[in-house]
Amino acid sequence: MTARLRRYTPFATSGLQSLLQYRSMFAMTAVTAAAGAAVTVFLWRAVYAGTPGRGPGGFTVEDITTYLLVAQVLQVLHTNRVDDEVAAEVYRGDVAVMLVRPVSYPVMRFFACLPVVGANAVLVGLPVLGLFALLVPLSAPRPADLLLFAVSTTLSVLLAFCVNLLTGMTGFLTTNTWGVRMVKQSVVAFFAGQLVPIALMPGPLAALAKALPFRGMVDGPLTLLLGRYHGWTDAAGLLAQQMAWAAGLALLCAALWRAALGRLEVLGG
Repeated sequence: MTARLRRYTPFATSGLQSLLQYRSMFAMTAVTAAAGAAVTVFLWRAVYAGTPGRGPGGFTVEDITTYLLVAQVLQVLHTNRVDDEVAAEVYRGDVAVMLVRPVSYPVMRFFACLPVVGANAVLVGLPVLGLFALLVPLSAPRPADLLLFAVSTTLSVLLAFCVNLLTGMTGFLTTNTWGVRMVKQSVVAFFAGQLVPIALMPGPLAALAKALPFRGMVDGPLTLLLGRYHGWTDAAGLLAQQMAWAAGLALLCAALWRAALGRLEVLGG
């Protein structure tokens, strides 16, 4: 098993080397993330201004600020470029090269995106969090909730990878995936609770959002971070739901990749 995983180390290394060639990209990503967070955070703080105690959804001003700020950071972690790169490789025909390599293409893509996730966390996420911690009051999580959040965030990264990989693989069906990627971003941002916390959605819509895998990308981790769960059983249920969706989407990725190999058409190159 270790020897098999060692095959994918060069892909992670090459992904890191590629990132180092575009260091200015992180500055632009940080500015964009900070601007988006500022608009969202200060808008919702105005909504909750003057509300004594807990307002709509059971959030305090500090809770809603923390929720929306960390939601923006999670969105940065989920932007792993897998959908763009897979779609581009399918369009150019570069994906055909993988057929002669003794590696799994989906697993290779996962290892290649790890440096992107790590760099976004360190160079974008932490600075944005630090900046807003100086500007607005945030909720301080309990140590146990912080640990649960770390585990949940790891699972959210895996969910985001699977969703982006599936989006990129639509390139086997259409030569232009731009529209698909735009729809995916909108659907995920809404049903994950990034734009509006699921606790503030109407009942039927909230029930739908909780049943979809996207909740595990934002609302799930933040529910654990803010301690908005009912006992350890509820927390374990949230993590179990994330694990189940991650396993299911990973199996779906593997199945669709095998199906795609059977009808692979090189579109260019």
